[in-house]
Amino acid sequence: MIEVQSSNQTCHPTLPEIPANPKLVSTTSWISPWLTPVAYFLGRHLLPSFFGQIKIVGQENIPTTGPVLLAPTHRARWDSLLLPYATGRGITGRDLRFMVTITECQGLQGWFVRRLGGFPVDPQRPSISTLRHTVELLQRGEMLVIYPEGGIFRDREVHTLKPGIARLALTAESSYPGLGVKILPIGINYSDPYPHWGSDVSIHIGSAIKVADYAHGNVKQDAKCLTADLAKALQHLSCYDESTITTHTFAEMPNS
Repeated sequence: MIEVQSSNQTCHPTLPEIPANPKLVSTTSWISPWLTPVAYFLGRHLLPSFFGQIKIVGQENIPTTGPVLLAPTHRARWDSLLLPYATGRGITGRDLRFMVTITECQGLQGWFVRRLGGFPVDPQRPSISTLRHTVELLQRGEMLVIYPEGGIFRDREVHTLKPGIARLALTAESSYPGLGVKILPIGINYSDPYPHWGSDVSIHIGSAIKVADYAHGNVKQDAKCLTADLAKALQHLSCYDESTITTHTFAEMPNS
């Protein structure tokens, strides 16, 4: 059963300028032409075997073109594997980019993360080069994942959202009026706080929020309103009912 979720914008939202600094080292990211297809193939076949049941609701809400910020709740490290499974190239024909913490881009894990569309950010002191790269990705019409809660929370509650995702979205939209940036709220829940073999998972994808509807000339107020409505959407999508879990059949979309 496909459930269409909606997000009602209750506030109407200038947008933060990203100052230039030529001394900063450029932040880059890329999609490996050989590793990424392998990762998607493995995810498509291994994830259904690991989890008991996977429920995905609202895939019809995923924009198939244009810049999109995926804004999911963060409940486990599995989230970053399940998101491509539920919204990536097998469903939309598009690859995902990920903004991840610096620690996740270190060592062997970092080698894979950087080749699968990930790039690092210091949550406490994000660099201008990272913020600029994020805006550039949106300007190129990419799909980018940012966890708005800023960390993993296992209590099924939506915690206070960081304002950065709203500011980045508004910055990209203001840089190129008419760009059409959208934020896609996604609620992820597991049957167990620490997912293990046989755990169930539900992924509820809400209606896309149009960032341009909030761009009204006051940086703090615009971002505040956008963040508040995103939080409401995530609250609505995070209601978990084990009785509604049903096995998800992997479906190909026409443009995949």
